[in-house]
Order: sequence, then structure tokens, then C-alpha cells
Amino acid sequence: MLSDFAIIETGGKQYRVAPGDVIRVEMLPEEERETVTFERVLLMRQDDELRVGRPTVEGAQVNGRVLAQGKDKKVTVFKYKPKVRYRIHRGHRQRFTDVQIEDFETEAG
Repeated sequence: MLSDFAIIETGGKQYRVAPGDVIRVEMLPEEERETVTFERVLLMRQDDELRVGRPTVEGAQVNGRVLAQGKDKKVTVFKYKPKVRYRIHRGHRQRFTDVQIEDFETEAG
């Protein structure tokens, strides 16, 4: 038997989530321990019923709680062209939010 799950979209990426999962998403404006709601639900399986969105499932949302905000490890970007003294060295640290998925909600009807 499959458990309940949903596919949500946030930050231009899609995530398969289930209640209790912890996911790392692009930076969200909420503070730590606040509730966050994902309303772009693309697919939802709940109580042995599969609902596919066109493009999103009407009246469905996924609730979670923000666990942490932070920056990821540094990614080094180095550009180089031979024989022309062209060298560019840059670094980037992507900001993220860790979210624990709590439950799914659907509009009655």
C-alpha cells in the first residue's frame, strides 16, 4: 500500500513530499518556527485517491513548518581563456530554507 504524498512546486523546482518529510528549498521569507503553506500542488495522493492537477490541484495545499534558514557550501566559479590573460574567479553561496512537512489540506467538495 502506498502512503499519502504530494508533488509541490516552489522556487522553480518540484519536490515529492509526505507528512513528516524534511526538505531543503530555495530561501523563503518566513522566519524559523513559522508555518509555511505551499499552494502549488501538482499532484496529490490522499486516502487512496490520486488527484492530478491541470496544472495545479484545485483547493489543495501542503502545510509545513520552517526549521532553519541558512547558506549552503560555497560553489567556486572559475572562467579561463587560454593565451589572452582572461581569468575570472568568483564564489557563490546559495541561501536555503529547511521545511518539515506537517499535513495536506483539500477543499471539501
